[in-house]
Amino acid sequence: MNPPKIFEDLTAWQSARALTNTIYVHCRREPLARDFGLCDQLRRAAVSVMNNIAEGWESLHPAEKIQFYNIARRSCGEVRSMSYILLDNQFLSTTEHTDLRSSCQRSGQLISGLIRSISQH
Repeated sequence: MNPPKIFEDLTAWQSARALTNTIYVHCRREPLARDFGLCDQLRRAAVSVMNNIAEGWESLHPAEKIQFYNIARRSCGEVRSMSYILLDNQFLSTTEHTDLRSSCQRSGQLISGLIRSISQH
């Protein structure tokens, strides 16, 4: 398997993209679509995961890479935390919540792998 050459090839970025798309799908559904503040925060956090992976990948300095990847990982936690608001307010079914939480955890694990790969060099 060839190493990734661009951030779009990273499994972590692809996972973050899928997470972001899931958030956008949920935020288009009623009644969640009417909660503008929550949708805005969810979208921003999900987009932060994607963008910080991309920024970390593009950085030439290992310390900066780790910093961007850490921000991305924290943003996964933010989305996961907000997923409980979605569940508690019946914006998501239990199954949808489980899937969203798993997606957040998977993205976080992949980002942790990126951090470990930088730390080992």
